[in-house]
Amino acid sequence: YWVMRWFLIMILTGSLVPVGMAGAVEKDTGTEIATYFGYEDCIVLKNDKVRVVLTGHGGRVLEYSFQGENAIFLDPSQQGWQYKPGEPTVELTGGRLDIGPENIIPAHPRLWFGLWKGEVTGPRTARLVSQPDEATGVQLTSEFCLDEQSSQLRVTQYIRNVSEEEKNWCHWSRTFATGGGMVFVPLSRERRFPRGYIMYGPGSVMQFHPEDPAIGERDGFLEIKSTPQYPKLGMDSYEGWFAYLGKNNLLWVKRYPVYPDRSYNEMAGLTLSIWYYRDEMCELEPIGPRESIEPGAEVSFTEQWWLLPHDYPRPGQSVDLDHLKALVIQETGPVR
Repeated sequence: YWVMRWFLIMILTGSLVPVGMAGAVEKDTGTEIATYFGYEDCIVLKNDKVRVVLTGHGGRVLEYSFQGENAIFLDPSQQGWQYKPGEPTVELTGGRLDIGPENIIPAHPRLWFGLWKGEVTGPRTARLVSQPDEATGVQLTSEFCLDEQSSQLRVTQYIRNVSEEEKNWCHWSRTFATGGGMVFVPLSRERRFPRGYIMYGPGSVMQFHPEDPAIGERDGFLEIKSTPQYPKLGMDSYEGWFAYLGKNNLLWVKRYPVYPDRSYNEMAGLTLSIWYYRDEMCELEPIGPRESIEPGAEVSFTEQWWLLPHDYPRPGQSVDLDHLKALVIQETGPVR
């Protein structure tokens, strides 16, 4: 009785609103339910300048926009695409939280493509919950909280062990940004890679001393200025943030915790990966440390995102990196 009464009170007050109950979402809470990109029952979080759209299809972010300009890349051919076991799949675009390490973890289409349960949990806050996944032995929960006024979006992934044995996975963010932009990664003194990054390719080769005119070091930053020779790159920075400047004049800043004294179980011990594919898309991938998750236990990892107005440089011009760092500090707080 008391459980049912509590549940009804939570729904009626808008504190817990399952997807599909659009009438129960109050407009002044900064949340609503809408159809977007061919998907019904999307959760929308918004303030005066920023809008976030979430879908349970693959547990993804479909929109993260500032004043109507979406920073997320969506392949138009995938509009409304839904996963059907046994049928061919696609490389789903949008933004999502995943687990790794990618070369060890078994395939997990139920997490990658399957239907997640979405619910509004408060003003400008929501969560997406995956199905339990037998392949990896975990269930994932993604929680999103948009600031009342700024573009700050707090994104937390929970990894819960639903198996009967210890699991050793790590957080791995996979967010497709619009393509053709520039990446700025602050470099650490304690770096392992001679050039501040490794390049994957050709084939299974990982180049630890790559030469690429699209990538260079300047004023304490690793700078990716255009399409590299091979798209996948890995970094060992322990600064806990980086920025992506899109041609839409938005600087996408991601901040996340780093742990110099912990083990990172991706093959090259990366804390960050960038997948820069031509001018089409750029995947922004903070990576968490190795987690030892006992049966029934749960771990979490939190990223904080911002979209900040910043002019994309004209041909032949460079970004003022001192100004960029000052902007990041001003809008997001002190950096290491």
